[in-house]
Amino acid sequence: MLELGKTNGPAADDPVRDVTEANFMAEVVDASMKVPVIVDFWAPWCGPCKTLGPALEAAVRKARGAVRMAKVDVDQNQMIAGQLRVQSIPTVYAFWQGQPIDGFQGALPPSEVEAFVARVVAAAGGDASGGLDEALDAADEMLEAGALSDAMQTYAAVVQEDPENVRGYAGMARVQVALGDLDQAEAVLNGAPAAIADKAEIEAVHAQIALARQARNAGPADALRAAVAADPDNHQARFDLALALHAAGDVQGAVDELLELFRRDREWNDGAARTQLFTIFDALKPNDPVLLNGRRKLSSMIFA
Repeated sequence: MLELGKTNGPAADDPVRDVTEANFMAEVVDASMKVPVIVDFWAPWCGPCKTLGPALEAAVRKARGAVRMAKVDVDQNQMIAGQLRVQSIPTVYAFWQGQPIDGFQGALPPSEVEAFVARVVAAAGGDASGGLDEALDAADEMLEAGALSDAMQTYAAVVQEDPENVRGYAGMARVQVALGDLDQAEAVLNGAPAAIADKAEIEAVHAQIALARQARNAGPADALRAAVAADPDNHQARFDLALALHAAGDVQGAVDELLELFRRDREWNDGAARTQLFTIFDALKPNDPVLLNGRRKLSSMIFA
């Protein structure tokens, strides 16, 4: 049990405070009963601390009161560092309801710092006015940056707090898609509550899974491109070329080939070109230029 001094009230409204052994109990342990507190153990001579500290402060202030930060100089507060077994700096602990719930050692990139802060906010219940949204925004950034484990932890923390959070479920499934585990991605979506099962974000991940499965069977793009060049009316080759282009990350190229196929024969293979276009569109973000331009071109063909 920590015995770290007398209780004193907060000195200011700033969520970032310098904390000592004398007020650690009040500023961290007691304060964490109401709001999570992130403790940054640092020292003036520590180079990585000079990078991590400002990044932590910025992320905490961005949370708009959903979390607080306590800065502890280990040179001036050796007893508290020893009690919490701080062996190297920077070391960061997150306290919630009097207990450490998360932490890390060493400096992290700003995006990972933001994800850590967002994860702490979510684990503590978030801020009804936007804490969970901030956590989800940070998780989305982590996913795009390839930090899949941190993204998954943050999405899961949000879902634990809000069991019907659409973005949380969709995010967990997208992490599994990024990992290549399509079966697990489907399992995540199938486990979503019925109330959100047909939401657009969930349907978008279903589309991503379908496209990822197709990518596994996509043929060589160069050979298919040659086949189309040799016979522009080889619809199967053009359709397969679209699959191969999408599998290679050329979404625009895939859409262009499918639009050309639709222009040549909209009823080919029971309207396969239009169906595939809709699958690709469903997997894209609503403001994606490929989606917006593709829908406009498809509509012009349909209603011409």
